[in-house]
Amino acid sequence: MVRVTTPDHLPQQPPEASSARAAPDRRVVLRSGIALAAGTVGAGTLAAGCSATGAVAHPVARTRSAPPAAPARSAPAAAPAPRRFPDQPVEIVHGPRTHPQVALTFHGQGDPAIARAVLDEAEKGGAHVTVLAVGSWLDEHPDLARRILDGGHDLGNHTLRHLDINAMSEAEADAEIRGCAQRLRRLTGSIGTWFRPSRTAHASPLVESLAHGAGYPHVLSYDVDSLDFTSPGAPAVTRKITGEVRNGSVVSLHFGYADTVAALPAVLEDLNRRGLRAVTTTELLS
Repeated sequence: MVRVTTPDHLPQQPPEASSARAAPDRRVVLRSGIALAAGTVGAGTLAAGCSATGAVAHPVARTRSAPPAAPARSAPAAAPAPRRFPDQPVEIVHGPRTHPQVALTFHGQGDPAIARAVLDEAEKGGAHVTVLAVGSWLDEHPDLARRILDGGHDLGNHTLRHLDINAMSEAEADAEIRGCAQRLRRLTGSIGTWFRPSRTAHASPLVESLAHGAGYPHVLSYDVDSLDFTSPGAPAVTRKITGEVRNGSVVSLHFGYADTVAALPAVLEDLNRRGLRAVTTTELLS
């Protein structure tokens, strides 16, 4: 038997030998690359080439589809513009007495928290109302214009500063009407559906003419005054309204008074019991 002994330390090979062994690997890779470029190498050959060089194969990266784009937010539609009702006079005091509907109309001014509470109570009771907003109030609380419209309510013009418009000169009164109209247009795209003069139940002929020139075919008055602005207490406000309201009535109320918020549920309950629907002024006259 021939015994073969292995030395403890193998003789170190010159660098050339190591390079010679590595060269075939590089040539394999080079040949694979040339073949791939020529379109003659298959997936299996390419995989073998990667394996021969000791490279770790990476999984093919999955192309992530882009997340769906958020839908473009369209601009809010413009609010309704004023309408002319041929069967109605220039100054509207009430609607048709033949239909079981009434319009609750609010002077839009005062504490915005109370204004929101009024709108919330109205909506809880299934009512749509009409808000005649003061222009300077809209300057301070511009978000309320859209809140009113989004609730399905009418929004109109109650002058710029809520001063005694019948006592003004023509130029001053015109500026009051148009100033509020401009704010409404900027906020909603419309001058509003209605105009109501400030500090008076009835517009003078001059104010009627100026309102018409500004784009309002009618001036909105009322036949039931709740007197809520005198803060008589919620029961008194309720009695005043329910004692006078009837088919076609237009009721005057105000934002900014706690008595109004407290009275509204009872008012709406009484209207419902009597079969009277609280609708916008536009619906009342349509």
